[in-house]
Amino acid sequence: MTLRVHFWGTRGSIPSPGRETVRYGGNTPCLELRTPEGWLIVLDAGTGIRELGRSLIDRAHGAPIRGDIFLTHAHWDHIQGLPFFAPIFRPGNQFTIWGSKAMETSIGRVVRDLMSPVVFPIAFEQIAATVEFRELVEGHSMPGNYDVKVMQVQHPGGALAFRFASRGVAESRGASPVAAHNGRRHGLVYISDNELRPAAAYEFTATWRRDLVRFVHGARVLVHDAMFTTEEYADHQGWGHSTYEDAVELALEAEVETLVLFHHKPERTDDEVDRRTDECRTLAARHGGSLQVVAAAEGLTLAV
Repeated sequence: MTLRVHFWGTRGSIPSPGRETVRYGGNTPCLELRTPEGWLIVLDAGTGIRELGRSLIDRAHGAPIRGDIFLTHAHWDHIQGLPFFAPIFRPGNQFTIWGSKAMETSIGRVVRDLMSPVVFPIAFEQIAATVEFRELVEGHSMPGNYDVKVMQVQHPGGALAFRFASRGVAESRGASPVAAHNGRRHGLVYISDNELRPAAAYEFTATWRRDLVRFVHGARVLVHDAMFTTEEYADHQGWGHSTYEDAVELALEAEVETLVLFHHKPERTDDEVDRRTDECRTLAARHGGSLQVVAAAEGLTLAV
């Protein structure tokens, strides 16, 4: 029994449509995750959620649409698609939007401000679906027969890392993720925005890196921020994003099966993403092992 993840938005910071980004996509972050029973989980609500919403309506054939929407944080590129998510304007649909308890303001307040008359023509109070806001706490068991774990990561204003698994696997009882399935890795870890290198702007404990490796360890798929090259990072320290090399090193240390390079820089062309992905594969091969490296692309579907 596996989860399945589909990518609807892969770009960071700002939508970047155009001829040079068509293969990997120009929409900002949004993933669709499905449990074995078909329960809908949406990860982030960037502009990619618009096309997801259209697809959900087509697939529903008039039936109610229900699911959970998890927001890593409330920066613009992770919430800007919500007002264009068509299912929230249809009666009978139900969604729970989950945000971090550590946010400076509630996620409900953020969404209502996003749809206030000053910046959007339709107020949140005018939507027809039932939308509930909840604060996410670590280890919360969800109604769709899955478990989610959360961890704070390094990003200005804060952000969450998520780990999803089908309920009942040995991982949720504290056993080693790898040993739980006789060496088969499982589960999805989603870390959209994270600065892996130490930065003065963050006040984490000395064990944060070790705790992060433990959080990620044994995942079948790790989706991780890979916004900058090493050269670019020199001018962007403290901006809350990682390099390609950083992401590969974390994946190797945590013994994951597949690393998905995510949150592509807006200016990054498809051809350059190809080159950077090849460089990451070469780096992983030098360390031996079996790590697979792919770049997140709109339309990509993976079993986790």
